[in-house]
Amino acid sequence: MLKTQRVFSLLVVLLLLTYSCKERQQDQTDASSKQMTENSDPLPSWNEGATKTAIIDFVNRVSQEGSPDFVPVTDRIATFDNDGNLWSEQPLYFQLFFALDRVRELASDHPEWKQKQPFKGVLEEDMDAVLQSGMHGLLELVMASHAGMSAMEFDSIVTNWLSTALHPRFNRPYTELVYQPMLELLDFLRSNDFKVFIVSGGGVEFMRTWVPEVYGIPADRIVGSSIKTEFSYENGNARILRLPEIDFIDDKEGKPVGIHKVIGKKPIFASGNSDGDLQMLQYTASNNLPSFMLYLHHTDEKREWAYDRDSHIGKLDKGLDEAAARGWTVIDMENDWKLIYPFELP
Repeated sequence: MLKTQRVFSLLVVLLLLTYSCKERQQDQTDASSKQMTENSDPLPSWNEGATKTAIIDFVNRVSQEGSPDFVPVTDRIATFDNDGNLWSEQPLYFQLFFALDRVRELASDHPEWKQKQPFKGVLEEDMDAVLQSGMHGLLELVMASHAGMSAMEFDSIVTNWLSTALHPRFNRPYTELVYQPMLELLDFLRSNDFKVFIVSGGGVEFMRTWVPEVYGIPADRIVGSSIKTEFSYENGNARILRLPEIDFIDDKEGKPVGIHKVIGKKPIFASGNSDGDLQMLQYTASNNLPSFMLYLHHTDEKREWAYDRDSHIGKLDKGLDEAAARGWTVIDMENDWKLIYPFELP
């Protein structure tokens, strides 16, 4: 009996030692995993420097409890312009390319367009004439190409266009010309419980067709320009019809208005690339909570484009001066980014 008790006791000791060893191993594994997570680079496509450091430092400060700059999750709102900020916008806004292709597609039903600008310029591939028509002419193109159909039909038309249209310089789908460093920034913010919104001058219904899949931003977190719509109900068929009339322009002063209307809170993080985003950054800077204003400066003519004060697309003039005067962070695309697009090698 004594021998049996000793054997049993020995087995118990061995089991306890084994369990203790496994527990220590698991603790070490968990600690190692935690250390790897803490040490992992949230922005691997960004070069080391002041810009990357400033972004990471701000996000850490406002998301860590106990920090003097801690911001509750409910107030962690981030807003991003889209054109020229999350994807390219040269040589024309991508939605304008859509409008031009749509006008060409509809031209057979509108013989009068052959003699009327800016439609004549579109059909004759004379972009100078198109641009010379000014904002009024561009709005005519948008109305002709974006209205006269149901919301569901428009969604289908945009989806089909994006599946076949290629950028004239890169010969790739437009949705591939998104900025890899900005995709990482979106992920970094979300991983720290930021609610991320797009606030763009582009059409809200145009963006809803592809933004959720490309950026991981839900359709109800997109603030954009819109045309008027009306409800139709015939023979049990309920539809939203798109009318040839502007409803809201989400640009410049319109951006803070759109943020207030849709989001209802001031952002603490705002990112843009042009003077059209200046008011959004000013609105963010007026927040009583810690805030971060970020401008993207296009300085890379080799991998993308270089433009700012004199550009007809994405002009950055007043915003560049205000960023310098107020100490806002400015991304130098050429020097701050290791790569531009996801299809580029590091």
